[in-house]
Amino acid sequence: MDTTQCSPGAGGLAPADAYLRNCASRTVIEVLANKWTCLLLGALADGPRRFGELRRRLDGITQKSLTQTLRNLERDGVVTRTVFPTIPPRVDYELTDLGRSVLVFTDGLRVWAEAHVDQIRSARTAYDDRAQAPVEPLRR
Repeated sequence: MDTTQCSPGAGGLAPADAYLRNCASRTVIEVLANKWTCLLLGALADGPRRFGELRRRLDGITQKSLTQTLRNLERDGVVTRTVFPTIPPRVDYELTDLGRSVLVFTDGLRVWAEAHVDQIRSARTAYDDRAQAPVEPLRR
């Protein structure tokens, strides 16, 4: 994706506008909107965690998904990875200041989802029931 059209500051380019197709801020939204990113940030909210701790906390995540998510967040400056020179090596993951700043949104989304899951399930069931009902012809 070419994301050069919208970057604030550099060379007089237009300010960020995520509604524009080529805006770099869309890549940030893409990373943060991922379910594993949202849950991983919450799992790191209380402090550094090791890979195994994170994998156990995020029930259902694969090793590959956890690795990719951590790499993406490290690349974006949201998570730091610290390797300790022990045998075997110990690796901790921790939120950066930038990562902590996004917690208000990602944790808010998780809390909202947990509070409204029953309403969403009911709405889905009602929708599915309507979609499966036979269509009756219009009468004039």
